[in-house]
Amino acid sequence: MPKTPQSLKGQLLLDGGKLRGSCFHRTVVLVCQHNAEGAFGLILNRPSDNKVGDVLEADLPEALHDQILFGGGPVQPAALSYLHTGAEDSPENVLGSMRVGHELAELIQIGRRKRADRQVRIFAGYAGWGPGQLDDELRNDSWLTEPATLRLVFETPPAELWRLILRSRGDWQSRLLADSPEDLAWN
Repeated sequence: MPKTPQSLKGQLLLDGGKLRGSCFHRTVVLVCQHNAEGAFGLILNRPSDNKVGDVLEADLPEALHDQILFGGGPVQPAALSYLHTGAEDSPENVLGSMRVGHELAELIQIGRRKRADRQVRIFAGYAGWGPGQLDDELRNDSWLTEPATLRLVFETPPAELWRLILRSRGDWQSRLLADSPEDLAWN
């Protein structure tokens, strides 16, 4: 009987150096759901050139209007997803008090509730895997995994995220990958 894979919900996937030429090259993906039906995640280090208010046609609170919109992944690039903190403890949460949402009305309500400790990041599109697909990619060493933290998700500059996590792993292979040039022809 095949072993049921462990859920990676709340984990980060890092390009392990084998995704060159794909949209996942040097990405950090937060896994929001992972079960026998597949997996769903959001790319944390792909900010777009757009602000949320320039893309969403809605009466957004100012706190949301001026946020940078992130490219969450290649699947359904017009699909809305967002991560927010301040959620009550629930098994539905991705990590601690952080939950993923998809409803515009809920996002607007979150933006109107002013709380100093609330953090929100908004995405267009997502990363998705069919049943067993992510598990196969992990067996092929396409991804490295690391535990997610709220600091990594919300406070680390996206341009530094992939390298910072690799360097923090402490092994020479990860440090070598982190310090490799974007294009190996530059070497």
